[in-house]
Amino acid sequence: MDKQQADKWIVEYLPKIYGFAMKKAFSYQEAEELSSDIVTEVYLSFLSAKEIVNLDGYVWRISEHVYAKFVSSKKKREGISLDGMDIPDDTPIWDEDSQSELDTLRREIAFLTQMRRRIVYSFYYENKPISSIAKETGMPEGTVKWHLNKARNDLKEGFTMERKIGRLGIKPIEATSFGHGGSPGRNGGPEHYLGNKLNLNIVYSVYHEPRTLVEIAEELGVTPVYIEDTVKELEANGFLVPKAGGRYTTYVNFSPETYSLEQQDKLLQKQMEAAEMLVSEYVPQVRAAMADLQDVYIPSGNRELLEAAAIFYAVKNKCRIEFEADASPYEIKTLDGGRFYAYVDLESTQSDPDYVLSRDYPPYSACGDMTRRSEKYPCVYSWSMDTRYCSREGKWQNNLLSDYEYLYEFMTGAIEDTPANKEKFARLRERGFLSEDNRVRIMVVRGEWDVLFSKLPPLDEENKRIFADFALEQAMLTAKDYPPQMHDFVMMYHTGNFMGTTVALMVMDILYGNGTFKALTEEEKITSNLLMFCDILPV
Repeated sequence: MDKQQADKWIVEYLPKIYGFAMKKAFSYQEAEELSSDIVTEVYLSFLSAKEIVNLDGYVWRISEHVYAKFVSSKKKREGISLDGMDIPDDTPIWDEDSQSELDTLRREIAFLTQMRRRIVYSFYYENKPISSIAKETGMPEGTVKWHLNKARNDLKEGFTMERKIGRLGIKPIEATSFGHGGSPGRNGGPEHYLGNKLNLNIVYSVYHEPRTLVEIAEELGVTPVYIEDTVKELEANGFLVPKAGGRYTTYVNFSPETYSLEQQDKLLQKQMEAAEMLVSEYVPQVRAAMADLQDVYIPSGNRELLEAAAIFYAVKNKCRIEFEADASPYEIKTLDGGRFYAYVDLESTQSDPDYVLSRDYPPYSACGDMTRRSEKYPCVYSWSMDTRYCSREGKWQNNLLSDYEYLYEFMTGAIEDTPANKEKFARLRERGFLSEDNRVRIMVVRGEWDVLFSKLPPLDEENKRIFADFALEQAMLTAKDYPPQMHDFVMMYHTGNFMGTTVALMVMDILYGNGTFKALTEEEKITSNLLMFCDILPV
């Protein structure tokens, strides 16, 4: 074979050969050594071959042959003998029993702690004396001997033990959605860290009971070596929390794997009662509080848009039923600056399949409260809630601070619709904030955001008490489906959100359904439940 063709094929197979070596080797150093040996043998075979019919088969036969020689010359020459567990020098690697024993040894070494793996590898694989290992690790020689003795005992026990794969190793969970409350970091919210199935299942493995690294590995059906770095990364970013005894837990809020439709129905019925009460007694107070607000720009001139936004904000934020508890353990602090509560929704099975809802309910999901504050322009601030009453898309990921900064620059005349600002204007039109003829299409309030929101009245304590007992009772029922470390958070979240997004949307349904507010036009859906605050109004 000519050298040009051999060069082409060896480049093509380099990553595949390294992958083969990684699966067979004990360490990265060993993998590099093995892959180098295989590449050399394969390349020389290419040069000497006249014709190769099955290229894949040819390469893998050579790879297996080199691996057999590698084990025979390196492993057996150094001698793997751990208190009577010998792999005889005269046993060829392709012998089934010998291979099985070697695989078991490799597996059990992987289940040792990182320090003991290092000591075992140095002593048995690299033939280093105790004195050298002690110097490298910074431990007394007696401590090294103690770890080596413990490793021998653990390995002997592992050889006679059948390791069983846990439930997550057989059927790993999958997330249906991710959510967060708070500020995501530069990399994003929990989906950045838990979007990977391995990461997600590592965290979930400690959700219902604390586990050590080894116990996590057994639950997932992998070796500790495989997940060791991932566990450290998840711990550093707050998704795994260390506990006594080397165990981990988590404060990520995973949804239960079963749900009661009857319990959900009772909750929705009670929330509907609350919405009807708010429409008759609380909404008039909010509308009255907005009556004298004049420094506001409304694209369509329909003041109901402002009132609806104020009502939604007030119901969600001024009517909360509080449950006192320490929320600080549940805030995840990531290395990229994130500070948030993390939510993961899982596929869930109905626990009462024969139950039928008392009525049809529309979806009550929403994305918000979203706030954006500019450091570049301190007066620029925004609040929004994306619901089925608006046409905005992309949720929080598409709600960029720069959108409001660009719009402010346009309003102040700092930028004009010229080729130099093409991207900024394209973005504003893509979001619907600016029309093709440069008309601002979202509501803008002149002044500080807290001035408007402070005008909104809180719900009186008497009306809160009407629903407080039910909200608390429902939260307690819900908490039973969660592990103990999540109970305080579940109580806070579900009690506080009884009068939350769902009730706010129910209130909107009533107001738009009974004619109190006119139906929204497509133009008005751009700014429904979106307010921008700054020091000027659009012309």
